Amino acid sequence: MSVASTQPLPEGRPPRQVQEHLWLFAPNRDCMGGSAWWLETADGGGVLVDCPGLTQANLSFLSERPAGQIVLTSREGHGRLRRLQSSLGWPVFVQEQEAYLLPGLAVETYGSEQHLAPGLRLRWTPGPTPGSAVLLADAQTDQPAVLFCGRLLSPVAPGQALPLRTRRSFHWGRWIQSLQDLQAWIPADPALQLASGAGLGALRGEALIASFQEQLTRLDLAALRDQPAP
Repeated sequence: MSVASTQPLPEGRPPRQVQEHLWLFAPNRDCMGGSAWWLETADGGGVLVDCPGLTQANLSFLSERPAGQIVLTSREGHGRLRRLQSSLGWPVFVQEQEAYLLPGLAVETYGSEQHLAPGLRLRWTPGPTPGSAVLLADAQTDQPAVLFCGRLLSPVAPGQALPLRTRRSFHWGRWIQSLQDLQAWIPADPALQLASGAGLGALRGEALIASFQEQLTRLDLAALRDQPAP
């Protein structure tokens, strides 16, 4: 057992509930301030989208939930996955391009798409990283459909998200192509909400971007494609 695994965890604060079936964790410093989510699903299970900070409050919260699955939207959301998965014992889903980053850890891989459960679909969207992916959760009672997009789209202002290219970005051309494919893949749903895996500070206290489909379909991908590298 490593020294790190025997050290006591910081207390931290539990995630906040943003809708009946959805919780948002505090920004994770291990993931450059990224956002992780917990979604309780209609079948009585749940999905942890990316890794929250490894704190006692987060582990206690997750240990009290129904047995779930862990979905990684990209290498930027791995955090301290090994200890988290060891504590929970839940299966981990990662796009096959990034499975090599988790040697010795039992993971479930997929290619272009993966159906996790009724109403839960993963899609490969390379660009930010080679194995970036999104998770689409169909609408539940009193809760619209939610697109968990990882770092494919990042909040830039209240109610607005865009692809934010950085020096760490994998491939800008494939990123734009992924957005074009995503426009055609998502169902026609004007109530669709966006849950980003990036930092959410630009949302000024909000957690989700509501009615996101129209914004997504109106992205000027040609202009974005011509943006110079940072």
